[in-house]
Amino acid sequence: MNKKDHIVAAVDIGTTKIVSVVGRKNENGKIEILGLSKAPSKGIKRGVVLNIEETVNAIRSTVEDVQKRSEINFSQVFVGIAGQHIRSMRNRGYINRDSMEEEITREDIIRLIKDMYKIPIDVGEEIIHVLPQNFIVDNETGVKNPVGMNGRRLEANFHIVIGQIASAKNIEKCINRTGLQIRELILEPLASSEAVLTADEKEAGVVLVDIGGGTTDVAVYYDNIIRHTAVIPFGGNVVTKDIKEGCAILQRQAESLKIQFGSALGDISPDDKVVTIPGISGREPKEISFKSLAYIIQSRMEEIIDAVMFEIENSGYFEKLAAGVVLTGGGALLRHLSQLVKFKTGMDVRVGLPNEFMGGELDDDINQPQFATSVGLVLKGFEYLNTYEVEKETSHEFLEQEKDNKGEKPRFFEKWKKTFNEMFAENDVKME
Repeated sequence: MNKKDHIVAAVDIGTTKIVSVVGRKNENGKIEILGLSKAPSKGIKRGVVLNIEETVNAIRSTVEDVQKRSEINFSQVFVGIAGQHIRSMRNRGYINRDSMEEEITREDIIRLIKDMYKIPIDVGEEIIHVLPQNFIVDNETGVKNPVGMNGRRLEANFHIVIGQIASAKNIEKCINRTGLQIRELILEPLASSEAVLTADEKEAGVVLVDIGGGTTDVAVYYDNIIRHTAVIPFGGNVVTKDIKEGCAILQRQAESLKIQFGSALGDISPDDKVVTIPGISGREPKEISFKSLAYIIQSRMEEIIDAVMFEIENSGYFEKLAAGVVLTGGGALLRHLSQLVKFKTGMDVRVGLPNEFMGGELDDDINQPQFATSVGLVLKGFEYLNTYEVEKETSHEFLEQEKDNKGEKPRFFEKWKKTFNEMFAENDVKME
């Protein structure tokens, strides 16, 4: 899988399902999904790998299936990372330059970005993404590209995503055991955003809420810039668990009830409708009313919405989100959830489907909220290939300076180099 092939493969390792997907870029620059395969996920809890063997088996089965369907063999994949260990922070960095007369160069930006990978974080953590927001040259704020400007003090605001090294290593181990290599780890809410949000929404201000099985991912955008990301450690599975315990039934029965008859609004559910559930091992069947089922679901969904609201308020952009909320993920399929979110937040709400930037007609089986992250990983993969690829003729002299004690390139070096190239891709300023 290389740039010439215009092919990207991705693996979405979720709590309820593992999805492998292959996409290609057609001659018009649009992206088409060539194959998608999913399998139940049993070795993941809240986005974190707990059972290596079961996860490897599920990944292997989906990869083999999607390779067979698409007739494309691949050895490298883009992989999503989420989980309750993910956290984000804001940071401002600055450098003082020797001369105000000399123009700001790409080397100045590189120094600034490189410094972000040196900020103190907890033991056992690593920086996954450094996302630049804007620059300040002397006292001039809101600069998007300072290269070529004059100034003595160069500052920048960054959004930094941090995760546990062990969780990333376990994901990498699972992928490697299937004979594949990870091309890049991508934060899942960023991938989902790429698949379902429009450019206008990102400019006006929007919050993406991706409700998965084990986690709910949040991403806040304003003025086309990512402002806040968070992973809330519960999702659709806790709703199923509540139904199971509240109705004293089996897990699979609770999941089936939620999907077929569930609603997020108890007040509008019919009083007179009931569903009969077979008794366990020959016991008497149970009758469960639609209304009581809806109230169980509503109480847990309100808790998730409250957690999302906390993150939105924490971002500092609650008053600026003109485009409101976009719901995606499997949880977005829950009946009347949009109405509940609108009632609780006071914001406009829509359900996001992963068809924003796709070429041709996206298959109805794939154009579903639960595949937003999977499709988004393919889109982010192409973004990576277009923006981040460094040619083999990279300056060896510069790389030699960046080698660590083992004679290998530090992991962070690739990341800040890629970040730099992403920021200035449109201006043909590229780090070699």
